[in-house]
Amino acid sequence: MKIFFKSFGCRVNQIETQSLLEAAERAGHEIVSGFEEAQLAVVNSCSVTGAADKDCLRLLRVISRRNQECRILATGCIAAVMPEKIRENAPAAEIIPNSAKRDIPARFFGAASGEGFGWKISAHRGHSRAFVKIQDGCAGSCNYCLVRLARPDLSSKPLPETLEELAGLVGNGYGELVLSGINIGNYKCPATGADLAGLLRAVWKLDGDFRIRLSSIEARNVDAALLDSASAGGEKFCDYFHIPLQSGSDSVLKAMGRDYDAAFYLRAVESVRGKWPGAGIYADVIAGYPAETRKDFETGLEFIESARLAGLHVFSFSPRPGTPASKLKQLSPEVVRGRAEKLRALDKQLRRSFAGSLVNTAQRAVIEECPAGFNGLAGNFVEVALSGEKPAGAFAEVRILSAAGGKCRGEIIPEIPGKLKEER
Repeated sequence: MKIFFKSFGCRVNQIETQSLLEAAERAGHEIVSGFEEAQLAVVNSCSVTGAADKDCLRLLRVISRRNQECRILATGCIAAVMPEKIRENAPAAEIIPNSAKRDIPARFFGAASGEGFGWKISAHRGHSRAFVKIQDGCAGSCNYCLVRLARPDLSSKPLPETLEELAGLVGNGYGELVLSGINIGNYKCPATGADLAGLLRAVWKLDGDFRIRLSSIEARNVDAALLDSASAGGEKFCDYFHIPLQSGSDSVLKAMGRDYDAAFYLRAVESVRGKWPGAGIYADVIAGYPAETRKDFETGLEFIESARLAGLHVFSFSPRPGTPASKLKQLSPEVVRGRAEKLRALDKQLRRSFAGSLVNTAQRAVIEECPAGFNGLAGNFVEVALSGEKPAGAFAEVRILSAAGGKCRGEIIPEIPGKLKEER
């Protein structure tokens, strides 16, 4: 059978789709790049924003119209919280909620029933780095978010299984591994009770030349135990933290249902810098939350600038059905758009400043292929256009020669133990 896969949204969705793809290949099916020739299409949907809804639903609609012989499986967060939207756009699609997604291989691919399905991957198609799912589910109470409704059940991958998967990916040539989940700070091994700090301590004992990057982690989880365990990894830990902020205004954070204020967030940022002075610290920010006044927005901008973040991921607020925020009086689209534009302008400024601070330093980078040749991705998440060449997935010591537009240009240099560490 010819199967087409498409994943929208977060890293967790990407990992799950890769895992489903591998299960289909093991069962003897052919993976195709276009839905036109597919006999089965698996669409893993995202509903974090209204724009994500539209993209997913548009594809489902197009597949159902252009390949009427194709069997369609619609899964992911839209399938979990808004199945009626899928029926409107692709009436023949079979809806598989997140809670039943793990059953897809046995039900539709003919996978062996005893195979088990823990979202393990052996490769990450189209990526030089590999993402590893270690946790699922959200128990938060954010008033704007659908994720807690779409993925309410908390679970964590057992520690031995996680270590085995990481070791396998290293053996398959992946130098950088990204620990991912809905909230990885909630990781807890079901058998041993090991938390994320304990997982990292175990990871550092693995053989091989690799490094670990954490995906998004909440400010409340950035504690001394985690930072101590991370720093114990030395160069095997990326000096990068993505800590969602959402707003720099205390009143907006309270209205959002976030469990911290700006001062708490700043303490988390400074605790990271206490371990890694040159760390890349990035944040999610929502523009135009319904309770946000102009003064709140200006306060938030000032806070972000004072926190000296390395960059922002800006979301324009869109009401999610069934959430408390959707029932509030919404700001005009023009106001939301204007605030998002100002935040994106600040993001560019922050990225330029951070990249500029790295000129004349040495950084350890993982090599990624790109249309123009080769890029290096530094541990702090800055991209470096390189002169020189190494295989994708390999590590290189690079010297930053210049910076422009939030990115750097550099050259691969021989590793000189001691000297390079002093320059960092």
